[in-house]
Amino acid sequence: MDEKIDYAELADLSPFELKNTLIDVAAKSIQKPMLNAGRGNPNFLATIPRRAFFRLGDFAMQEAENSWVYMPEGVGGFPQRDGIEARFDIFAHADRDDVGIKFLRSAVSYVRDHLGLAAGDFIYEMCEGILGCNYPVPDRMLTISEMIVNQYLRKEMIGNHAFRGEFDLFATEGGTAAMTYLFNSLRENYLLGPGDHIALGLPIFTPYIEIPKLNDYRLVTVPLQASEENRWQFPTSELDKLLDSKVKAFFLVNLSNPPSVRLSDDNLRRIENIVAKRPDLIILTDDVYGTFADNFTSLFAVCPRNTILVYSFSKYFGATGWRMGTIAINRDNVIDDMIQNLGADEKKELHDRYESIAPNPDSLRFIDRLVADSRTVALNHTAGLATPVQVQMVMFALFSLMDQPDAYKAAMKRLIHSRNEKLYNGFCGTPPFDEDSVDYYQLLDVEEIYRKEYGEEFAQWYVKSLKPNQALFRLADEAGVVLLPAEGFGTTRPAFRVSLANLTEVEYRKIGQAIDTIGREYYEEFSKSKPKK
Repeated sequence: MDEKIDYAELADLSPFELKNTLIDVAAKSIQKPMLNAGRGNPNFLATIPRRAFFRLGDFAMQEAENSWVYMPEGVGGFPQRDGIEARFDIFAHADRDDVGIKFLRSAVSYVRDHLGLAAGDFIYEMCEGILGCNYPVPDRMLTISEMIVNQYLRKEMIGNHAFRGEFDLFATEGGTAAMTYLFNSLRENYLLGPGDHIALGLPIFTPYIEIPKLNDYRLVTVPLQASEENRWQFPTSELDKLLDSKVKAFFLVNLSNPPSVRLSDDNLRRIENIVAKRPDLIILTDDVYGTFADNFTSLFAVCPRNTILVYSFSKYFGATGWRMGTIAINRDNVIDDMIQNLGADEKKELHDRYESIAPNPDSLRFIDRLVADSRTVALNHTAGLATPVQVQMVMFALFSLMDQPDAYKAAMKRLIHSRNEKLYNGFCGTPPFDEDSVDYYQLLDVEEIYRKEYGEEFAQWYVKSLKPNQALFRLADEAGVVLLPAEGFGTTRPAFRVSLANLTEVEYRKIGQAIDTIGREYYEEFSKSKPKK
């Protein structure tokens, strides 16, 4: 099998593209069924807010059909705002024991009594949104939807941390669209340009490593390396690279991907102190996995003027197919200040770029420029995330806000931690404990694992003798197991990334056993290669 693979040809592939080749190899393996732990798509999902979404659709359809005189051809009209709260009460009491209806009734009460919003306005926005019968207005995000998701992010990303100011949201087609829009608008607005230095907190989601290299951007990346020896936290010496004025921005994923470890309080304080000395530093924090942690604090909470927050609902709620994310930016932020301080020529170009969408384009805020740039400015009037997606986003947000005391989060943690235990039971016993880790992914340093099992001499032979990704292909061929190479995420040592999101406990134990088996096989090859005494 190994002789058939051109490892050099595959060495530069993104780990997510290499995964497809590994899947092909595993699918042809006749010994065992494929166990694909190479991608983070969860096999769990939040059911109650989905039930609410579909029952809300039933009510919205009644509203559409009743807004006009009945037409057998299937023609309806827009929902009517007047009296909608009373009509919803009648609808909700007709099937009051249904799980989705119960949630909707509680949601209306919560929005009215806890958030102080008009129940009728909320129901109307949700009905019009779920029907998808109108353009997203406002285009950045529906008005009440933004207020509710804002409260959700305050709970999950800020928590008990004292927060200064208010922030706005731009609803996007998942975290990936948020990344794309941000890289583009930072370039278009002369905040990042070819040759500029940006720091990356490594390990990190692979596209953050790959995008800066593209001809579109040609950015110089400065690695800030976290290591397993330091519990995946950044040493002070690495964070202090941000003090260099050449570094214009700092991009990181928190909790990290793959280690799934959140920034420690010490790291947060150090970055806060650095920002006090570097008030011009732009920070982009991608906190997709933050909701899996208890008492999570985002850099967005600690450094609100400098930080752009990217959040996606995809992993926590099992909603990758919805393409559902947000960008949050504080209303008082350094980015808007930097745009106002651009040179005259750059300001003139930006004035010309945005003059068709704003009477005073020079004062257009960065978050609104993001929206316009997402539709190449000229299509700004049709910008915005699909309204049914925004409604489901609101259902997820309300589910978390009303979930006391975080029963859903506790269930997610139990599920993932149990899978992690089974993975480690398969090859070395007990998983390591780290209070800052949520174990969504595991980063298995196989060199260190085999060193402990078979000794230093074998570990050195393993690293020197195997070609890049050779062990991963052997796992795929012999055991049908698909994992990703950690090097593609910016680690300094060869390791396997295992997603604990998408298989059963029994299957994770089998993956651990497969890792143990190929280790024994390699040890046998190593033993045979040694000169006989």
